[in-house]
Amino acid sequence: MRNLITDVPGLLVGNAQDATLKSGSTVLTADQSFTCGVHVMGGAPGTRETDLLAPDKLVEKVDALVLSGGSGFGLDAGSGVADALRAAGRGFAVGNVRVPIVPGAILFDLTNGGDKNWTVNPYRDLGAQAFAAAAPEFALGSAGAGFGATTATLKGGLGSASALLPGGVIVGALVAVNAIGSATVGDGPHFWAAPFEENGEFGNLGPSPTSPIGRPATKGTLRNTTIGIVATNAALTQAQCTRLATAAHDGIARAVVPSHTPVDGDLIFTASTGTTGCDDLVYLGHAAATCMARAIARGVFLARSTPLEEPPCYARRFGS
Repeated sequence: MRNLITDVPGLLVGNAQDATLKSGSTVLTADQSFTCGVHVMGGAPGTRETDLLAPDKLVEKVDALVLSGGSGFGLDAGSGVADALRAAGRGFAVGNVRVPIVPGAILFDLTNGGDKNWTVNPYRDLGAQAFAAAAPEFALGSAGAGFGATTATLKGGLGSASALLPGGVIVGALVAVNAIGSATVGDGPHFWAAPFEENGEFGNLGPSPTSPIGRPATKGTLRNTTIGIVATNAALTQAQCTRLATAAHDGIARAVVPSHTPVDGDLIFTASTGTTGCDDLVYLGHAAATCMARAIARGVFLARSTPLEEPPCYARRFGS
């Protein structure tokens, strides 16, 4: 177990980022298409091809999922991935044509100080680069879709976590944390997700001794989003994937305060590779939510910032 979403057999993740742009994209894919669902809880989502993931729609499987910075411009990362899949002969068969199915979601990082004065949208290339880099191992923190992410008090980032359940079922989470709220409690170093931490994966500080009650820290009215994916090797239908994505949103609420606000685009996809049976969807949903909470804390904990960059990263503010 790597403590990554790629502990789910067959899944691969790739990142691509541009330091000048201060943004990036992340792609989850596999050698074979996989069943997928989605659930949106934020009030300001930006999405691609999510309507077809409803349980009553024709297409039940997808070829890749994309998380990207760039707001609406970042949706073009999915086009770069679709081009690469088409070149590989992948996609939904329609006669003698194959159409790659690439749902995606974006976060808003257009005002983070990067150079956004492009003449050609850069996200198509970032998507293609991320797809080409897809592998079992991938970077966390300031990488991919989390490269330019921020939270209310600290630099955001890309996080992942996994868990092995009885019977060989594996569940994992991947998330880009760009929330209006904070992943840490008050002005201290303790994570909201501390009760769910495993093996010191984000500092081993435990819960905050003084959890504040009152107005939580936010970064104002700038557009924000926590977008993620939960995945499992359990054989799930599209309807069950949708339910798992819904349950996994509890992980965002456990790790980011506040969450699911009108100015967040909080969204979670579910990917099922369908190789192992699962007769306890209640436990699976709890595990998915727990992995999501842990992944959020890891993304913030592992982010890095320059000496003058604001907000600072966790290590710069609290030490690692």
